[in-house]
Amino acid sequence: MASGEPPDERKSGGPVTLEGRVERVTFHNEATGFSVLRVKAPGRGELATIVGTIAVVHPGEQVQPQGGCVIDRTHGLQFKADVLRVIPPSTLEGIEKYLSSGLVRGIGPHFARKLVATFGREVFHVIEHEPERLTELAGIGTGRKKQIAYAWAEHMVVRDIMVFLQSHGVGTARALRIFKTYGHQSVERVRANPYRLALDILGIGFPTADSIARQLGVPKDSPARADAGVRHILQQLAEQGHCAGRVCDVAISAAELLDVDRSVTERAIDTDVKQAKLVREAVDGEPCLFLPALHHAEADVASQLRRLSKGEAPWGRIDSRKAIPWAEARTQLSLSSSQRSAVALAVQSKVAVITGGPGVGKTTVVNTILAILGAKGAELFLCAPTGRAAKRLSQSTGMQARTIHRLLEFDPKSFDFKRNAERPLEADLLVVDEVSMVDITLMSKLLRAVPSQAALLLVGDVDQLPSVGPGAVLGDIIDCGAVPVVRLTEIFRQAESSRIVVNAHRINQGLMPERTAASESTRDFYFTTADGPEAVHRKLMQLLTERIPRRFGLDPVRDIQVLTPMNRGGLGAHALNLELQQRLNPDSAPRVNRFGWSYAPGDKVIQTTNNYDKEVFNGDIGRIARVDPEESLVYIDYDGREVTYEAGELDELSLAYATTVHKSQGSEYPAVLIPLAAQHYMLLQRNLLYTAVTRGKQLVVVVAEPKAMAMAVRNVRANRRLTNLRNRLRDEKADP
Repeated sequence: MASGEPPDERKSGGPVTLEGRVERVTFHNEATGFSVLRVKAPGRGELATIVGTIAVVHPGEQVQPQGGCVIDRTHGLQFKADVLRVIPPSTLEGIEKYLSSGLVRGIGPHFARKLVATFGREVFHVIEHEPERLTELAGIGTGRKKQIAYAWAEHMVVRDIMVFLQSHGVGTARALRIFKTYGHQSVERVRANPYRLALDILGIGFPTADSIARQLGVPKDSPARADAGVRHILQQLAEQGHCAGRVCDVAISAAELLDVDRSVTERAIDTDVKQAKLVREAVDGEPCLFLPALHHAEADVASQLRRLSKGEAPWGRIDSRKAIPWAEARTQLSLSSSQRSAVALAVQSKVAVITGGPGVGKTTVVNTILAILGAKGAELFLCAPTGRAAKRLSQSTGMQARTIHRLLEFDPKSFDFKRNAERPLEADLLVVDEVSMVDITLMSKLLRAVPSQAALLLVGDVDQLPSVGPGAVLGDIIDCGAVPVVRLTEIFRQAESSRIVVNAHRINQGLMPERTAASESTRDFYFTTADGPEAVHRKLMQLLTERIPRRFGLDPVRDIQVLTPMNRGGLGAHALNLELQQRLNPDSAPRVNRFGWSYAPGDKVIQTTNNYDKEVFNGDIGRIARVDPEESLVYIDYDGREVTYEAGELDELSLAYATTVHKSQGSEYPAVLIPLAAQHYMLLQRNLLYTAVTRGKQLVVVVAEPKAMAMAVRNVRANRRLTNLRNRLRDEKADP
């Protein structure tokens, strides 16, 4: 019943108006406003159940529903409100319940009691108009007073935004985000240009912004709407990894989206190009459109790589025939001929790329290079896109490695990096690991901060999934032919004993992974089949909660990561997370419910967007350390670093007992459990399965329908991202 309106109802009375105090909000859908309330009405012993639609409601508030009684076959007698009005509470008991509901940060149950005891019915007036009086209470100093006053003002504005949004048929879950972006002028800003919402507010897409615009009277074929539709199509393409879209495809897609004639969107494209809102440029002979920021980033990466390729390396010429044996003796590592070639290329080049899969010795090559150049006194900087990748690079090299954002010293105030062309890195060599994860925009920022005399070594596995953000940077650099590249392919003896490594390479070659015999108890890779998605699900749960922990001694939350191809469906990340939370962390408290998820201490969570202020990035996984209901705060531990979230910021998170393969890029886990079903057919591709398998360090278990496994291994779609970087690198005359 909580997912929609009560079914199979019949009226048992005429229209009436009821009044009472909300004791409990049983259900509230932030997207639709549909609510189920338990209300204490005067003269009634039992609580009444009221169902209706309202933008925002809290325990303690008075409600005045107008409607009539219905009898629901499942839930019995209810009052169905056609109109549901809310008024602030007036009784002391209602005021205390209202303030203690967590709606105002800084006021929890404890301070709610003290405030009501001190100020009585005047408490709302005091908070809003005389906040200095709050310091009369023990425990409320100047800092908490300011916090409460600000939070109250924020609450009132957010309520206005919610009412405004719902009056235009729009969900209210992002109201706090709108307030944080636009402040007290939120409603006025939204009225002035509702399409800005889709660009500025996390979680609000073009359909929502367009719905508001249409209700505010924006004509269907207006230039502003056409412009917003075209930009939305290009934004969607960027989210899929493309840097550009073909002009004809963008015009057609935008026209279909807006339900207008194609001539309307073609005029919008022409106008945007003339006004430099979009860039028109040919890619492989086809006219394409770029968002200006992505066009600039591509051109900049090409220009910076050409700049860095010029001249000699800062350490001068090195005789690799002498240096490599010296390094082998020092590191006690014996290099193959292909590894020696890679080392020789890197120490003789200003810019070089080393690529290859697991077990082919990329780490050995990098360590040898670092040993040789360290002995020459070179200043060596190491970085990687994510915290986990940087930590792994530090462990494998014994040197400090930082995330790209920390290396470039991100400044939240300016929302840019302090390290740039004017203040470059003081490095002789910059080593960038996991380059397949780096998108075009971040690569542009990174290369700008590398001084011209320095050298650059890019390391990564080009066969993995490309970056979450737009671009195919590593693949384009390798394909351009203008940068020296070494591809390591030989699997070394110590890696041959790992079935994870062997089967990853088999998958990458288009071969089915080897099956594991029941007698092979020491293997680290298992492929088990299941007949249908229900059987896949059943085996997955049994393996995760019973068999793997019992046999391998691994903790199902800390050590095992479920990686699934997609978010939706019964085997998608969303459904699996809800079930796994109930199985693995059912009774933890206190809980906070926001944006469709319930969070409690011990829950495993994943950051779903880059947050530069908190230095937490898309794909970072942590555990909830504690929840503070008094302050409406959630504290999350990311590999020993605690990060604080306000309740309204929890839309940046989702549960992470299961996550998508795309989100796992750059991470490694002790054990990986991968479900594959034919229902995933749209995403069953070789590089996705290869990426998933290479995330496991000690154990990989694939539970798959045979048909789904075959599809994933066989499928190499011609889905190359639309970029122009490789052509820019080939063309020495490309515009910088």
